[in-house]
Amino acid sequence: MNLPNKLTLFRVILIPFFVVFMLAPICEGYANYIAVSIFIIACLTDLIDGKIARKYNLVTDFGKFMDPLADKLLVCSALICLVERRQLAAWIVIIIIAREFVISAFRLIASDNGIVIAASYWGKFKTAFQMLMTIVLIFNLDFDNHYVWVFGQVLAYIAMILTVISLIDYLIKNRGVLKEQK
Repeated sequence: MNLPNKLTLFRVILIPFFVVFMLAPICEGYANYIAVSIFIIACLTDLIDGKIARKYNLVTDFGKFMDPLADKLLVCSALICLVERRQLAAWIVIIIIAREFVISAFRLIASDNGIVIAASYWGKFKTAFQMLMTIVLIFNLDFDNHYVWVFGQVLAYIAMILTVISLIDYLIKNRGVLKEQK
């Protein structure tokens, strides 16, 4: 297993630790800082694994499949935690997670037909905004600053809009996959 794939798996391993620090009543006063630190480290592994894979020609089918899945698991876990902590509206999270299910199903159909679909730029842009929004909203848990919360909500709406745009783009670009079923 190459380094980018190991970083992707490391990102997945970080998720339960992130969730524990977000939701469990431990490390009072520090839990949110630990959670956001874990989340930032996980986000950085996403950035680093892609750069390494492309630079050293280490792109694999496993990476093309697992990297976006790891992103989905990380972001969806964070969004659900933010709903629980009353920092994010559930309906926004439902739209974002629904998109992830649709894309995952589409990728599964493609995979069954021997087609591996890598993440698009819209998808990467969407993920970046979701990650930035999450970081801002986690920081606001300790500061409870109205302006930071508003900024986080603006990022949430932008992330939601990018989520819809990336879904439409993905479906249009890959509509032939449904026609090529075995």
